[in-house]
Amino acid sequence: MTKKIFMYLFVFAMLLVLFQYVNAKRVFEDMNNKLGKQKAQVEKYKDSVLVLNTEISNLSYFNLERNEDALSYFERDGFNVEELIPFIKDELYALNEVKGEHPLIPYASSEGRRMLINKVKMLNHKWIIADFSDGEFWGELFITYRVTEEKELKFNLVESFLYPLP
Repeated sequence: MTKKIFMYLFVFAMLLVLFQYVNAKRVFEDMNNKLGKQKAQVEKYKDSVLVLNTEISNLSYFNLERNEDALSYFERDGFNVEELIPFIKDELYALNEVKGEHPLIPYASSEGRRMLINKVKMLNHKWIIADFSDGEFWGELFITYRVTEEKELKFNLVESFLYPLP
């Protein structure tokens, strides 16, 4: 009788071990499949990040913050570039507060509105592109600037255009 009990226990234990083995093998294969998919997805994301970094680099080519020659131009004159760039932008935006028509925008605004500079992009140590609008009409400006020996900013409008209404 004890032999039969040990035999049943042995068979039961073998079935239990077999069940555990099959279950563990299935879990292991499932984890390997998930890991393979995750690795493929990570590679895809790495490629996407590389493409986006290249695109960002191309788009920011004409950007004062990334132009070492333009930055060194200001540094040679003793300017702190981290303070100068926001100062130049602030001075350009401050022209929005001048009474009457905007001194740089050569277009009259419509119906009592004012033409205001909305966005400024500093291309290098001499050039700026700016976007302006009065809410109905909008356009862009190409501005040159220089910092005088008295540390004053001088802006000069080179070119402008106004988008036609649709």
